[in-house]
Parts: sequence; C-alpha cells; structure tokens
Amino acid sequence: MRRVTVGVSLKTYFGRQQARVWFSQVAERVRDHDAVRDGGVDVFVIPTYLQIDDAIAAFAGTGVRIGAQDVSPYAPGAFTGEVSAAELAETGVEYAEIGHAERRRLFGETDELTAAKAAAALGAGITPVLCLGETEHMSATDAAATTVAQLHLDLAGAPDGPVVAAYEPVWAIGAPEPAPPSHIAAVTRALRDALDARPGRAGSLVIYGGSAGPGLLTLLGDDVDGLFLGRFAHDPDAFVAVLDEASALAAARSAA
Repeated sequence: MRRVTVGVSLKTYFGRQQARVWFSQVAERVRDHDAVRDGGVDVFVIPTYLQIDDAIAAFAGTGVRIGAQDVSPYAPGAFTGEVSAAELAETGVEYAEIGHAERRRLFGETDELTAAKAAAALGAGITPVLCLGETEHMSATDAAATTVAQLHLDLAGAPDGPVVAAYEPVWAIGAPEPAPPSHIAAVTRALRDALDARPGRAGSLVIYGGSAGPGLLTLLGDDVDGLFLGRFAHDPDAFVAVLDEASALAAARSAA
C-alpha cells in the first residue's frame, strides 16, 4: 500500500520562540492522531536550521520526521557558512528540501547545483525533497514534459536512493488557488512513471505543493502520494484537517 505523506516547510516565517509554540501545538495534536500514530500517514516538518533541535525534541515519540530547508553540496571542510549533509544526518535530520523555486530565483541556483545537493543528501542517508515545476502557465502535457526533464537533470549523478518529488508549479506558489486537479494529475503521473522506471529510486514519493490546502488531497486521490504544505499549515487546526483527509485516503487505499 502506498502510504500518504504530508510535509510542511516553515520557510523563515517563524522566529525561534514562535516555532517552539507551533511545534508544541502540532505535536500535541499529532500525538493523538490515530493515522499518524499507526503509520498510515507519514508527516515531516522542515523548520529553519536554528529550529531543528527544538523540532526534534518537540516531536520525539510522535513519528514526525524532521527536515532541513537546504543542504551544502560540499563535504565537510573549508566551506564557511555551509551546513553539510553529514552534520545534518548526525543531528537527526531525515529530509532536505532542495531546489525550491525561491532558491532558484533569488539565489540563482541551477539544476547542476541542485543535483550536487541531491547527491550530497543521498550520500549521507538523507532523503531529498526535490522541488520541481514549470515557471509559467502551459498545457498539462508541456508541464509534464518540462518537469520530468527537470527531475532527470536534478538527479544527474546522484547515488541510488528514494526521493520525494514535490511538484510545485511556480505560478501556483502563494496563489489564491492551487493548480487545477487535472493539471496536477498529468504532471504527478508523469513523475511517478519516470521514478518507477528507475529501479534505484524504489520507494520514492510524488507529492504536490503550491497553495495546497484542505480538500485538494481528496480531489487528487491516487494521483499523488501526499501534499507539501506552506503557510496554510501555520494554523495547527488547519494542518490537522489535512491530516484527517490523508487518513481517509490511507484507509481507502488499505481497503482497496
């Protein structure tokens, strides 16, 4: 049975104290959530670097995994200001968000650099959350081709291991509404086919982000393995509403 995954990236919206409050509120709700406790729904949270230890402590015993919002492409050494994959793994980080549209746009990160970061993460046993998506509106067919090509570029030379392909069409990030379900499905199916064609990527997931919110997971059904949430999840109760949808989807898959 394909598990249902719900991830959250907090970007830098929260200061450290505010993040601690959010961690506590979410951990309390997740600890009592049957589907998360029983393993039907996987959850990961990606805070800032300075919040990682707080998050690990707050979510201990809940099953929630913690990620980092970036990772250095370099091995430990003379790389001032970088945070290596080895240190993240030692800290307890299990996911690394790589190639987000903001990193590409604001900091000029290329597919080549993204591939180096993916390789570093996989080499340290960390699962890349690889953000992919077209920058402009285009047909679903063209978007699928563009995003699959990006997937191949961003994993070029990376060692074997599962990845989380997070489809986030750039034009939908921060928009009032997500991309249409039919558009999302066309791209996520293409990403799934591309990953399934690579035996070394067994266990990989395809999730959707980009203004994802309540109701979307129900509409997408088996076309995705889950959702990647942003600001919507700042409200712990809203976050739990998505977990409830994920639980229903997981139950439906189990019964099929």
